Amino acid sequence: MQPVNLAEKLQQVTRHWDPHVVADYNDNDVMVVRFQGTFPFHLHESTDDFFLVLEGEMQMDLEGTSHLVRAGELFIVPKGVTHRPRATAECKVLLIEPKGEPNTGDPATAAAKPRI
Repeated sequence: MQPVNLAEKLQQVTRHWDPHVVADYNDNDVMVVRFQGTFPFHLHESTDDFFLVLEGEMQMDLEGTSHLVRAGELFIVPKGVTHRPRATAECKVLLIEPKGEPNTGDPATAAAKPRI
């Protein structure tokens, strides 16, 4: 039981779209990640996808629509909905996902999610 300094953890993340686990919450991974550019469209069949923008802003593209998500705002994509985050300028984000859930929805293309 120790506080987690998200700014310090984000300094250790050097690549975009490379989530790192900073804490555990029930059976979930709490992660930080840097976004810039466009992530591929994907979906999660059995879980919602949680995004909290810490710094900057991102677009969340859904089937047929897009939402701007600014620092201090969160966005939840319901399970089974195809989506892609994208950011013109670097954006820092906190993610919460069930342990073992691939960030792409597909284990073959998922990031490793190391712990920092």
